[in-house]
Amino acid sequence: MTDKQIIRETGKKARRGMRPEDRDDASRVIVQRIIQTTTFRNAETIMIYNAMPDEVDITSLSEMPEANGKIICYPHVLGKGHMKAVFPSGEDDWIEGEYGIREPNPETSKEICPEEIDLILCPCTAFDENGGRMGMGGGYYDRYLPLCRHAVIGAVAFETQKVPSVPMEEHDIRMELIFTEKAVYKS
Repeated sequence: MTDKQIIRETGKKARRGMRPEDRDDASRVIVQRIIQTTTFRNAETIMIYNAMPDEVDITSLSEMPEANGKIICYPHVLGKGHMKAVFPSGEDDWIEGEYGIREPNPETSKEICPEEIDLILCPCTAFDENGGRMGMGGGYYDRYLPLCRHAVIGAVAFETQKVPSVPMEEHDIRMELIFTEKAVYKS
């Protein structure tokens, strides 16, 4: 196994090792941390995600009073390593995506231009205090984030997923903010 694979597996194991009720409690705290930031308050278009099992669940952001009037969009997987942002037209506008994750139906949702997004919140398997983020290894966010020229890029994770250092390659995107239940890390 490579260093990246070891760190990715360590982070996944750490979040899986949490009790479900502790993950739920930590997710609620993380959502509160996010909505209290000036970055969130000033953002008009925000890209979040629907969580895979054991990930930080931030879907309640879209239901918070602080989100009223904001466009909350989600990733839609297009194919290997590529995605786009889409805004669902309603509650019935969802499908099961490529990885079994709930996504807005791209045929009935509005595509959001990457340049219109003000804040992106990414999931991760591991992170460090300097903005290093490790995803699942598909490169979806690393390919998409450079297109979002005006967005603040952040990640969400449980504190237990923190590692001393995430190996960063040239194509890896450093996070400006990382939200956990214990802190907000800024790079």
